[in-house]
Amino acid sequence: MNSILRSTRRSPSSLLSPISRTVTATNLVQLQLQRQIHASRRCYSSHETPSGERDRAAVGVFTPKAAALFILAGAGLFFYFRYEKEKLLEQRQKELEATSYGRPQVGGPFSLTTHDNKPFTEKDLLGKWSLVYFGFTNCPDICPAELDKMTEVVSAIESKHGSVVLPVFISVDPARDPPSQISTYLTDFHPRFIGLTGSYPAIKAVCRAYRVYFSTPPEAKPTDDYLVDHSIFVYLMNPEGEFVEAFGQVSTAEEVVERFEKEVGLWEGKTGKKV
Repeated sequence: MNSILRSTRRSPSSLLSPISRTVTATNLVQLQLQRQIHASRRCYSSHETPSGERDRAAVGVFTPKAAALFILAGAGLFFYFRYEKEKLLEQRQKELEATSYGRPQVGGPFSLTTHDNKPFTEKDLLGKWSLVYFGFTNCPDICPAELDKMTEVVSAIESKHGSVVLPVFISVDPARDPPSQISTYLTDFHPRFIGLTGSYPAIKAVCRAYRVYFSTPPEAKPTDDYLVDHSIFVYLMNPEGEFVEAFGQVSTAEEVVERFEKEVGLWEGKTGKKV
């Protein structure tokens, strides 16, 4: 009786034959696999819209974390490019400074006579900024135009800094430009102009020092009729008699004044002096 009761209390699977139990286990495995496949399909379908496009919410396109990373990356790039820009500007400034130290050797010793018949040498240029122009009084248009420009520059600088710039006119036609002629000629321009002349060898020497070309005949006489060709530059020299810049015909008075202001700041910062 007890054996009968024990047999009836067995689980249903225990009542099956070995073959039946094998079939049932196989079915269970297959069912489990089908459930996994079905679940994976549901997971995959959640990543796609009916049109087949990726679901933006499913892949997390712009989460708060991604936004924070994006902002940090943008800020990093901003500061990086600003650093590189400042570095480039600093490098260019150093190149400009190196260029200034490598400026050509313009200027040097000379001994001439002023339009007031007084001796004048390169030492008389020291202590002030100077604008030096080479020309001749018989020049029809170019020289008057350049001297007018120099007058405008000197007047503009005087209004701000006082008499810190000395305008100088050096004749490259010594045969026809004695002091008296230069004195009369300069009355049309700034009253502080210094006119210089001298012998042909003296003029040749100062032109060589300033790298100025001129075509005046060496044996020219005041009564001779000849043409004079020459370089057309206004030279800016600092208070130490050093060359700063050469301005051609295309340079305007405003540009010369602007460059002067810049050079004054650099010179004062370098030397700690003021004129």
